Amino acid sequence: MSFAPVSEQLAYLKKGFAEIIREEDLKERLTQALKVGRPLRVKAGFDPTAPDLHLGHTVLLRKMKHFQDLGHTVIFLIGDMTGLIGDPSGRNITRPPMTRDEIDKNAETYKAQVFRILDPVKTEIRFNSDWLAALNFEGMIRLCSKYTVARILERDDFTKRLKENSPISVHELLYPLAQGYDSVMLECDVELGGTDQKFNLLVGRELQRDSGQAPQIVATTPLLEGTDGVEKMSKSKNNYIGITEPPKVMFRKVMGISDSLMWRYWELLTDLPVASINELKQREPMAVKMELAAHVVADFHSAAEAKQAQDDFNREVRQGAEPSDIETVEYGAPGDIRMPQMLLATGLAPTRSEAERLLKSGAVEINSSRHSTMVFQASAGIYTLRVGKKWKKIVIA
Repeated sequence: MSFAPVSEQLAYLKKGFAEIIREEDLKERLTQALKVGRPLRVKAGFDPTAPDLHLGHTVLLRKMKHFQDLGHTVIFLIGDMTGLIGDPSGRNITRPPMTRDEIDKNAETYKAQVFRILDPVKTEIRFNSDWLAALNFEGMIRLCSKYTVARILERDDFTKRLKENSPISVHELLYPLAQGYDSVMLECDVELGGTDQKFNLLVGRELQRDSGQAPQIVATTPLLEGTDGVEKMSKSKNNYIGITEPPKVMFRKVMGISDSLMWRYWELLTDLPVASINELKQREPMAVKMELAAHVVADFHSAAEAKQAQDDFNREVRQGAEPSDIETVEYGAPGDIRMPQMLLATGLAPTRSEAERLLKSGAVEINSSRHSTMVFQASAGIYTLRVGKKWKKIVIA
């Protein structure tokens, strides 16, 4: 196998990393790989704690793809065993344990989604239950003997929780050891993770060294903020953009982020060089954000679907035109229609009291005309209702 010169590989790989431990070791490992023609083994682990991958996950996946582009082997490790523990990274409380059925179901969706970015020919998909489940009680004791409680408690998450008198369950202390053991069993050259994973990744280096292996290079990526611009992207915080969401939904979620956050997304979710991103900053923000939204949609769907999502956004959001995919529902017979009940039944209002408030404030439109009374005299036919950004076609028959 032939590889690009080491200097070119390093330059390509370094973009987007927050930290590399140690860069000189990575250079040496790449040099050795070039000399003997052996691709590096590059691992990133993903616990299947939610059914879908989101853009936050793809920051790591893109870096894995970069290693693939250079001819190296990447290991997409599904943490079906560590997922049962729950990664304590960034947590101020113990994560509720998941069931084996939940883990297995989510893992299957991960396998289906990951190849939207990674090359299936150059990717190993592994499950850490293959070796962690085989550890008997003696094996777990021997693994725990490799690390001291004092060193585990040096981890920022645990230190903070101790100071705040927040409980730490014993099983949480096992998580870094389990993740580090993954690196031993996979004989990793490089492990990738978010900046919040640094402690776990370093434990892997220690366990490899103790097992007589060369310690892996640790490379961390920044954490991608969610659509709120504050918290890390997470499905549990409802600030995520899922990679399997419809093109229209993805496009509008990207358009909803702030102008300042947009540049973070350009940096972490595209391969555009920094110089080119700086050039974009001289242009009108709305147009640049639309380019970003189209780019993201095209990555996970197609260029044609991205174009359609952009056209729909312009027509429906910017021009206020009727969407092309309004849901049609049947509701009642001709005569007096009680509007609050209908808005509630059709999902245009969450509660009856909110429906009444919307009507009184003039937020409800029927066939493009504002309607503020509690009763609507309806003849047989189809009516288009709009409440803010929500639309429905109501069939009265």
